[in-house]
Amino acid sequence: MHATTVNKYRWRTVDIVVASVIGVASGVIFWAWGLAYGPLSAALAATPGLTALLGGGWLFAAVLGGLIIRKPGAAIYTELIAATVSALIGSQWGFGTLMSGLVQGLGAELVFAIFLYANWNVLTAVLAGAGAGVAMSINDLVVWYPGVDAGFQVTYVVCGVISGAVLGGLVPWFIVRGLARSGALSRFAAGRQN
Repeated sequence: MHATTVNKYRWRTVDIVVASVIGVASGVIFWAWGLAYGPLSAALAATPGLTALLGGGWLFAAVLGGLIIRKPGAAIYTELIAATVSALIGSQWGFGTLMSGLVQGLGAELVFAIFLYANWNVLTAVLAGAGAGVAMSINDLVVWYPGVDAGFQVTYVVCGVISGAVLGGLVPWFIVRGLARSGALSRFAAGRQN
């Protein structure tokens, strides 16, 4: 591996600080999303598995961190920080939230790795969100819904992927574009792209 490649992947202090800020702010949003989840999920409960449509509200931190930091581990790091903050504030799922954060971050991270941390367009963002949605769905089915029928499983995974792609992938891509236009990301490659 060439020195320039190594430097490209080395985290700077500003990367750690910004990824941490993204994680903490996202954790507060995760916690608030958890409060809204009860009434929202009750509205979707008539069709088993549709509640996964709400899952993307917990997936955006991984993609947001990945798109801004653009270094290996950024998606996992920001999602795990967000899950930790959410759990510490008082998520109804307790510290099981940490496992969810790790798995969800890994789902997005794998997509960024497949693109060799070199492709940061809207398709990559949507696929990373969908990857987080797949990871979330599988984790949830194993931990929270063991033994449900195949129809529920398929509906849950499809809804999780859709929610991940839109809320977890597309929305962060637009956020990054907006932040870049404002100049807030000038110290990052994401802020220098058109």
